Amino acid sequence: MTSGLGTVLLSLALMAGPAVASVPIGGGAFTHISITGTALLQKVTETCRAVAEAAGHEFKPTGSSPEELVKACLGPTAKGEVSGAKFNSALQEIKNQHGLVDRDFVNSAPHHFNSEDFLGGRRLITEGMVAIKTNVRWENFQAARETLGKVLHTLQDFYSHSNWVELGYTEPYINLIRPDLPLENLADVNTATCSDCASGTCPNPILPNILKEKKLTSGYMGIFSSAKPKGKCSHGGEGDLTSTTVPRGGINKDERRSDNVAFHTAAVNAAVAASLQLLEDIRLAVGDNDFLRMMGIARSSVVCFVIDTTGSMSDDIDEARAVVYEIIDSKKGTQDEPSEYILVPFNDPSFGPMIRTTDPDKMKKEISKLKATGGGDIPEMCLSGLQLALTGAPALSYIYVFTDAIAKDIALKDTIAALIRRTKSTVSYLMTGASRRRRRSIRAASFDDYKDLALASGGQAIQVSKRQLPEATDIIIDTSTSALVTVLQRARHPGKQETFPFMLDESLQNVTIYITGTSITFTLTNPAGVSQSNTEASGKLGTIKTVGNLRRIRLSADKLTGTWQLNIKSNQPYTLKVTGQSTITFIYDFVESFKGPHPGYAVLSGRPQTGQPATLMVSVMGRKGPSSMTVGNIGLITVSGPEAVSNSTMTDMGNGDILVTVDEVPEGEFVVILKGTDKVSNSEFQRQSTTQMSVSKVNIQAVVDSSVEPGEAFKLPFRVMTQGPGGQYSINARNDRNFPMSYPNSLTLTTGQYTNNMLTIAPPASTPSGTAITLTMEAKSSSGVDSNYVVVRLSVVTKFTDFVQPLCEVVSVLAANCPQDVSQCRPFQWELSANLTDGNGTGIESISLRQGNGTLSHTSLTDPIIQANYNASCCSQIVEFVAVDKVGNVGKCYHSIVRSGGPPALTLSLPLWLCLLVSVFVVRP
Repeated sequence: MTSGLGTVLLSLALMAGPAVASVPIGGGAFTHISITGTALLQKVTETCRAVAEAAGHEFKPTGSSPEELVKACLGPTAKGEVSGAKFNSALQEIKNQHGLVDRDFVNSAPHHFNSEDFLGGRRLITEGMVAIKTNVRWENFQAARETLGKVLHTLQDFYSHSNWVELGYTEPYINLIRPDLPLENLADVNTATCSDCASGTCPNPILPNILKEKKLTSGYMGIFSSAKPKGKCSHGGEGDLTSTTVPRGGINKDERRSDNVAFHTAAVNAAVAASLQLLEDIRLAVGDNDFLRMMGIARSSVVCFVIDTTGSMSDDIDEARAVVYEIIDSKKGTQDEPSEYILVPFNDPSFGPMIRTTDPDKMKKEISKLKATGGGDIPEMCLSGLQLALTGAPALSYIYVFTDAIAKDIALKDTIAALIRRTKSTVSYLMTGASRRRRRSIRAASFDDYKDLALASGGQAIQVSKRQLPEATDIIIDTSTSALVTVLQRARHPGKQETFPFMLDESLQNVTIYITGTSITFTLTNPAGVSQSNTEASGKLGTIKTVGNLRRIRLSADKLTGTWQLNIKSNQPYTLKVTGQSTITFIYDFVESFKGPHPGYAVLSGRPQTGQPATLMVSVMGRKGPSSMTVGNIGLITVSGPEAVSNSTMTDMGNGDILVTVDEVPEGEFVVILKGTDKVSNSEFQRQSTTQMSVSKVNIQAVVDSSVEPGEAFKLPFRVMTQGPGGQYSINARNDRNFPMSYPNSLTLTTGQYTNNMLTIAPPASTPSGTAITLTMEAKSSSGVDSNYVVVRLSVVTKFTDFVQPLCEVVSVLAANCPQDVSQCRPFQWELSANLTDGNGTGIESISLRQGNGTLSHTSLTDPIIQANYNASCCSQIVEFVAVDKVGNVGKCYHSIVRSGGPPALTLSLPLWLCLLVSVFVVRP
């Protein structure tokens, strides 16, 4: 096995080149993707049902699609549309990690349980579980999802790459997620494990004595060498050179073949069960609500304000406060009720902290504390505050910046642009007052910088006076809603007369058109030929409101479906955006193919490469899942250029996922456009992404292979290549925690060749476990004409030595009064008492009831021995409660008074934790 750095650099070297999309554990229907998707949907469904029942309403999805699951999970009583975009996005983030493990750690034995590295594989799983639980506790849900995807890949590989199912086991190997339990009966390096298989397709080459003695082994994998210990099994397959060394063949069950159907099926079933087991452990550790938040089960709306608090901003702060209050009070109990509130103040020279809460009352309290003080000179730390919001808010968020001053920290502009592209968040500026300084150099700030960032994100740059600001904040109310989609977005600089057609479908509600610019006239025409001009504030098609440089057109609810037209006349720059509410939408990622034993596609962190076809993985969502829509075309289109859509080829990957290849990528900044037909209403629709993207000749890549420890230097290998002219390229890196870093300021590149190097980041020893770091690296040509970036997320996690679950001792059960005839149970009660301890561990942090309709109480969690008492009706005959310690270890206590005959016992006393091993207690007097 290579060293960690060697593994990363080796795997990076294998990436380039075309490949078909496949992933380990099965070709065809059973892959890592399908196994993970099956397990995630099942566990989310279980959790949603539990949450719904606890809230007192039925859980009744109208269908099996993720969209219908989300609507049922969020509650049937709330009014409004529910989008499945965040849930699908969370699922994609987890699934995307499978490709990254196969690409970035192709030669790492523990990542795939190859070469009998069982201890290394389990270490990756258990350390990953600690990181997931820690990140969820700190609400770093994206970091948790990314780690979850990697951990599930490694866990699932155990069942495909080892002989677990050949040994006859059908249940998951619980010891893989329990580091306090030993890995037993492992074959040592000198023990032969396989017989020779000249054909390479023998049904079971495991030696009979290995099967008889139940010895655990896995196949050896050699990408560059055919060497392996004598008598050992190989992984097998075209990419494994050891499969030609005696004993030949291989034992992997990645793909279904005629010689391994039974073992492949058993490996798939065990991998699904093991994935569910791991997900349940995480769910119990973090709780149902945070587990669902990690999975993206939340209303789409997030209220995120970045507010200038310098002395001249008093009126702006008052208006932001009023908007927050209105959103909270008007949307409570609806599907438009925000799932999260984020507030980032900035001043000069300070900015932050970021305040993040799901509690609307806390948000009211925090924004009420803001006061306008300080400042003095005009520029403020606006981009620093925005950076905090972009790294802390969920992806796909709408962020609003209130300011009356230009940015002092203009050097952050490229970093902000990279974060916008990475998170696909939309940033809008509400600017009061005019810029008081003209741009004197390429790095001098102006309000144009805000306009550039707003346009790049698909947002608005709204300039109004302080007196007009209350009239302009309707846009915030509009976007603080669930199921918001973009139908059309265009920009013209310089302005010109142009007609913009756009398609409105039957599913769209609350359609709103925004035009920003000056000296603008326009005419809107519906499919029936009815028109309304900019001079008609209230007309046949809708209402028009003008404030500052913003024109807001809200269409009437009875709008016609079909092709509308908007003719705009202006010789000044302007932007146009058409939005509405609909559950018909899509998400996407730019991807690249990679070679190796398990070729596939991996998500790009930066911009696609110049001179190559662009490849996207698009996930579509319909009103009743992807089957309720037909996709006609997916392409790329420039926001600021001609209307021509680039041609593309589409490959249906199943379950609403479509692989799109665009041969000719538009020049300049472009977005994704999708057109199709809604089968529910038989109406045509169009949707557009908001985040602008462009291509680059520069490519920069970095691979994160572990968490970061407080007080320890963390080394991040990266590499840079250009297809343009060689020479000096500057390297710039920033992280949102301002932790010290070291890296080369420049690299000398040769055209077409990668140059490897290292970045070191050192979080202080006092950094709390669970801190997330967002690090942005940029490589730029000496001329400044071409550049690219990579954004990585690091998790600071303290090394833990406590892997022991909390212990439970049932002290007594008083159930003698419970009648044998259950139909007579209502007047009678039963009780259970138990002692819970965490031994020498970190201490119990929470105790919660999982099963049972009774009442659970307990003494102080700081007591060495915690006494728990449960009281319930004899009609509720089962109880299970869960104890979680401070590092996320989970212990369960289960008891049942269901009996086969005779009355229940007066008392019951068991050894420590034996209650976990018995599902039904039948005790006779």
